[in-house]
Amino acid sequence: MEGIRPRLGRSRQPWTGRAQVHLPARSSSAARELLLRVLIGVGLLLLLTLIVYVDRDAYSDNVSHDGVSFVDALYYATVTMTTTGYGDITPVGVHARIINTLVVTPIRIAFLVLLVGTTVEVLANEGRRALQDSRWRKTMRNHTVIIGYGTTGQSAAATLLRAEVPVERTLVIDTDPQAVAAANRHGLAAFEGDATSRELLHRAELPKAREIIITVGRDDTAILTTLTVRQLNRGAHVVVVVRDSDNVPLIRQSGADAVITSSDAVGRLMGLSSISPHLGDVIEDLLSSGQGLEVTQRAVTSEETGRSITEIQGEKVLGVVRNRTLRRYYEATADQLRTGDEVIVVRRAPGTTRAPRVE
Repeated sequence: MEGIRPRLGRSRQPWTGRAQVHLPARSSSAARELLLRVLIGVGLLLLLTLIVYVDRDAYSDNVSHDGVSFVDALYYATVTMTTTGYGDITPVGVHARIINTLVVTPIRIAFLVLLVGTTVEVLANEGRRALQDSRWRKTMRNHTVIIGYGTTGQSAAATLLRAEVPVERTLVIDTDPQAVAAANRHGLAAFEGDATSRELLHRAELPKAREIIITVGRDDTAILTTLTVRQLNRGAHVVVVVRDSDNVPLIRQSGADAVITSSDAVGRLMGLSSISPHLGDVIEDLLSSGQGLEVTQRAVTSEETGRSITEIQGEKVLGVVRNRTLRRYYEATADQLRTGDEVIVVRRAPGTTRAPRVE
């Protein structure tokens, strides 16, 4: 999933198109289907050419009167299949006319059906896409929007999917066609365009989104995108990735609920790994999906209601979320679990394969 860099921060012309959602592609692409139809058409043409050439003595060239060559047979097949019919080459034998009636005519009809069918399908594609776009928009509620599908955006999407967030409830927005194609390959719907465009965000049903992740590669673009997003959706939880910690206050003022400084996070992990390798290993486990330890938030079960957080088996509770307020494990109000609480826990990742560190 490496190699796609977000380009939302680049200088671009204002986006003015009417975007439609790019849904994950079907197993057979339109280009492959078109190529197949072209090959069928060429095959029918060669078949008819061969039929005429093998029986060339039953055909008459009314212009040159020197017989029918292979080129003449190809010419006759072409004008016949396209219903042009100049009349310069005609079947004169009885059996040739019977073959034209029983064989050539069905081939001509098949070719016309193929040609018309291809044309109609090409014209209908736009209508079908518009219908798909309309149906998709009607079903999108409380979804997650990832703006910027570079390395960070892809990692965020992978984490959401591993946390069992429905793939059909996750949407990608990026200006890079390659990033949009990558999102489709990963099973995600995507829009290609500038995330600062209000029209595009409306078509992505962003005002109805529940979670919004902004990872656009440049802090100035992140600020503008956050402002636009927050104006359209006051209630969503907005997470923004920035490079420079000096921009964190401005990002928060723009409406972000959480701001992650990528450079500080990487630098801190490198420093901890240098000072205390074991501590670095633990933090790396927490940041690596499916490896070692993982942090997750889940609802309190009925069996856990009324019990202390220290009584939960197999997990270490770091905090309790009650009435949308975080209570850390050392706070007195977090000790006893209640109905409706959610707990933030550290536990062993299901797919742990890492061997213990050997000194």
